[in-house]
Amino acid sequence: MADAKATAAQLTEQDYGDDPLKVRTTDTYQNEYVQSFVEKWDELIDWDARAESEGDFFIEALRARGAKKVLDVATGTGFHSVRLREAGFEVVSADGSAEMLAMAFENGRKRGHVLRTVLADWRWLNRDVHGKYDAVICLGNSFTHLHSDRDRRKALAEFYAALRHDGVLILDQRNYDMILDDGFKSKHQFYYCGDNVKAEPEYCDDGLARFCYSFPDGSQYHLNMFPLRKEYVTRLMGEVGFQNVTTMADFQETYRQDDPDFFIHIAEKLHPDER
Repeated sequence: MADAKATAAQLTEQDYGDDPLKVRTTDTYQNEYVQSFVEKWDELIDWDARAESEGDFFIEALRARGAKKVLDVATGTGFHSVRLREAGFEVVSADGSAEMLAMAFENGRKRGHVLRTVLADWRWLNRDVHGKYDAVICLGNSFTHLHSDRDRRKALAEFYAALRHDGVLILDQRNYDMILDDGFKSKHQFYYCGDNVKAEPEYCDDGLARFCYSFPDGSQYHLNMFPLRKEYVTRLMGEVGFQNVTTMADFQETYRQDDPDFFIHIAEKLHPDER
């Protein structure tokens, strides 16, 4: 793992070998977020547009559950970590990409915050991240970087262990059900708000969703992810031990939204006496 991270830090271009569609392992993410891609990530996100589109959804969801100490396990370039800090939460920012964490730290510094960053692989999260948290957030479709059922179960168990009793996990994902069953038709409203930036699947089957990210300067990057079905994720959460799993769609209740771009799962870790 350490060697892979060191190699990733030296890469300037993505390399999927002779057949990119055969690259279906969790460790792939370590070489996908090359420096040049990370430097363009905020063009894709557009912090101001994304803040406007999602409003205070996550802030309100955390406050409603009494959360104060939050572990952001998919920090990326720091968007949610910074927003939560500005809203008064105590935040620890973790990610598996050293390049992303460096960018997050710099983004935080520009906004007057010193982020507490930790480089951590979710499968061994509690080895590197210490203490207990009121909430764990895993946002930005990041959970789909895990390509095996075993890795997903291990990661969820690590999230569960990092929470206090009565803690909450908030995890989002693309609507892969729609992509697999009906094809891709993103409204590009909520999560990726950058102007003239495209994030679309080049290929998708039951075991791989290969997305292409195209930028105005003509550059392109890819991510190989696993197309998670919504019911699978909610069932997995329950099997790991989470209770009261609620799923929202594009920041709304699912039954009010047709063909949402994203699902947001909110799962509770209840005290044994409350189950």
